[in-house]
Amino acid sequence: MDASTSPDLGFTPKGLYIGGEWQDAADGRTFASTNPSNGEHLGDVPLAGEVDVDRAVAAAKTAFTDWGRAPVKERAQALNAFADKLVAHKEELALMDSVDSGNTLAGMQGDVDWTAATLKFFAGLITEIKGETSSQQAGHLNMTMRQPYGVVAKINAFNHPFRFCAEKAAAALAAGNTVVAKASEQAPLSSLRLAELSKGILPPGVFNVVTGDGATGSAMVRHPDVPRVGFVGSVETGRLIARDAAEGLKHVTLELGGKNPIIIFPDADPVKAATAAIKGMNMNRQGQSCSSTSRVFVHQNLQNAVNEELVKQAEALPIGMPWVDGNEVGPVVSDKQLERVKGFIASAHEDGAALLTGGGVPTDPALANGHFIEPTVFGNVTPEMRIGHQEIFGPVMSVLAWDDYEDMLAKANGVMYGLTATIVTNDFKMAMETAERIEAGYVWVNAQGRYLGAPYGGWKQSGLGQEECLDELLSYTQIKNINMRW
Repeated sequence: MDASTSPDLGFTPKGLYIGGEWQDAADGRTFASTNPSNGEHLGDVPLAGEVDVDRAVAAAKTAFTDWGRAPVKERAQALNAFADKLVAHKEELALMDSVDSGNTLAGMQGDVDWTAATLKFFAGLITEIKGETSSQQAGHLNMTMRQPYGVVAKINAFNHPFRFCAEKAAAALAAGNTVVAKASEQAPLSSLRLAELSKGILPPGVFNVVTGDGATGSAMVRHPDVPRVGFVGSVETGRLIARDAAEGLKHVTLELGGKNPIIIFPDADPVKAATAAIKGMNMNRQGQSCSSTSRVFVHQNLQNAVNEELVKQAEALPIGMPWVDGNEVGPVVSDKQLERVKGFIASAHEDGAALLTGGGVPTDPALANGHFIEPTVFGNVTPEMRIGHQEIFGPVMSVLAWDDYEDMLAKANGVMYGLTATIVTNDFKMAMETAERIEAGYVWVNAQGRYLGAPYGGWKQSGLGQEECLDELLSYTQIKNINMRW
């Protein structure tokens, strides 16, 4: 088979997954899922409307009666079994996401491992859902208990389609809630396959998956029987969701965008620093990651050496069909996203940034029908430029040289985002001072990667709430106080 031809995924969308069954959209509307690498049609999926959302929420509400009161041991066993099922289908799920979203196969294989570990992590934490007692007067007892909200709406992004659908539901399910998840319209297939794999493990109605557009998500958030909402995506969409949720005074978790700095101090090794910047940019997802290190603050003493290494490493990244072993950069998810990235590159030229490498589309004719763009590095960037302060969500890095620490820190903090930051230095004091003063919710010092149990969440407009930790589990419960006299 030609490597540019879409692999056979062995899966055909069957409908919306509601109450343990496949259902067509009430009005029969569908939309196409296409392969961003070559434009090939992958299948038609239902476009859920308000009637369909009503059905999904009703199924989840009915299922909550038993799931919310089930012994924690039963819920833990179900989540562990679900995790094992996903691992057994690892290659299938990874290939599906690679084809449907454009992310590399190796990266999507890692997503399956992370998702299974997350399900098991929260299964093991279930017994930590505890209350407190106090006795402030003879003959009285004051106690608290934590109880689930009920139906949780989860609205997911395209850059980790399968992972977000399962991972972001794990804490909610563990706490005893039921879930209605909306798959990203750009890459919906793996979420539907995930729903299919849940059958026989999670009771009908406990985990429901709908597909649709922004109106579908809005209907979920505004639904009167949905008290709890979680969203992963852009700041702009997060604001809309917060507005919709405000009408019902709903508890909301938002994981939003980032314009994340990597700060390279003069004592750093330039090769290792550049490697950290390239790796942190998440090129295996074409920079389509809210945690990507898209702003490189490099001390002027290392500027030339780091720039040379950034160019060398960026140009060495193999670009091609993401499901082919060895390729490290695939296409961005859609033509709309490609045009957005091109628009930022054009603005960088207009604003006077210096193109160090990339900036165009690959010349390989085999990639002509896909949404490919070269890994791009700009030098001489200033914070006032669009590429210096706005999230691009593409493989574009901006290098900002510095020599004054306070000025650099002010510029690093001078954006509306505050998700992650990376510090590269061997000076312990400077590392700790910078980590303390940087305005970000998650900070790496000479390290990368995430650990389950370590809180992940953004400051400022990068989000609300913490995930991947005990705090996330508890956030899907409500506290009830019981004051008793005997």
